[in-house]
Amino acid sequence: MRHTTSRILVTGSADGLGRAAAHSLLSAGYEVVVHARNPERATGLAPLLERGAGIVVGDFTDRDAVRRIAAEMNGAKPLDAVIHNAGVWSGPAVMPVNIIAPYLRTALLRGPRCLVYLSSGSHFDGHPYPSLAGIDWRGEHAGSYADSKLFVTALAAAVARLRPGVLSNAVDPGWVPTRMGGPHAPDDLELGHRTQEWLATSEDSQALTTGGYWYHRRLQPPHRAVHDRAFQDRLLHALADETGVAI
Repeated sequence: MRHTTSRILVTGSADGLGRAAAHSLLSAGYEVVVHARNPERATGLAPLLERGAGIVVGDFTDRDAVRRIAAEMNGAKPLDAVIHNAGVWSGPAVMPVNIIAPYLRTALLRGPRCLVYLSSGSHFDGHPYPSLAGIDWRGEHAGSYADSKLFVTALAAAVARLRPGVLSNAVDPGWVPTRMGGPHAPDDLELGHRTQEWLATSEDSQALTTGGYWYHRRLQPPHRAVHDRAFQDRLLHALADETGVAI
């Protein structure tokens, strides 16, 4: 059984799905910590802060900023859940933001019993490389969004396997009309954030499962590599070697 969930960190909550999730969770009475990349974007979160949200600020392309935020959260009231929402679609920041940052948060944050990782249907186009040694984790060049989402989906499954006391799941929110998805995206923006909130808070028996890949509160089969333990282990070893932190 899940203990009562009260404090939830939502990364990338200055706009889009992250902001919608934070707004909805605050409205439901949860204690929410929002995140913005920099002070300029943090000013746009004033309406949520006025309603009682806490805030952390840091650019997830900067590993030191990720570590600082983790230390800040570990020194405050414990988190019950983290929604790893922050993500970028293209450019050099893809790997640092989409996989390195959530990996570091997972390894460094103490206490959360529920972890929700934002995946994408694009993860089916990712490549489960036999060797991950050549991946540009530092973002020296433009990264593959599909690969990053395959990696983070496999990370969610690996955490579910290695931390049996933690609920760890990945969510495909759909192609929704956010700043990233564009105004003509065909999926439902409202449904795009509800599954994350449900997994982070609900006492429903399905929401108390772990290791799943979800789309609109329905379990879906992910890329075949996601539950391949050998691939998970290669990924975790590569990330530990790259960051100096092991899960």
